[in-house]
Amino acid sequence: MKYGKLGRNSGHRKALFRNLVTSLFKHGKIETTEAKAKEINKIADKMVTLAKRGDLHSRRLVLAYLLDETVVKDLFDNIAPRYAERSGGYTRITKIGPRRGDAAPMVIIELV
Repeated sequence: MKYGKLGRNSGHRKALFRNLVTSLFKHGKIETTEAKAKEINKIADKMVTLAKRGDLHSRRLVLAYLLDETVVKDLFDNIAPRYAERSGGYTRITKIGPRRGDAAPMVIIELV
């Protein structure tokens, strides 16, 4: 997969994405910068697509990426069935204006 670098080395970037995607599925929505949201949007959609398949292999792939097993169980049992008839676009990004301090463009990314 091709990602934006976000000014971080590869290990830090991977950990950041894993944390953000886990938090997104745990809380339903998170507030972050626009650049980070656009990157985790792709990953979150792939995780929901895997969860919709529902087989053991896809569960193990998701477990290898997400940090919390309870979030994986919730993703497979509650979140994925909601999108059974939907073929993509499981997240929504809403702009909320610049961050105070460094004026970074902030957004809310949420599950549709």
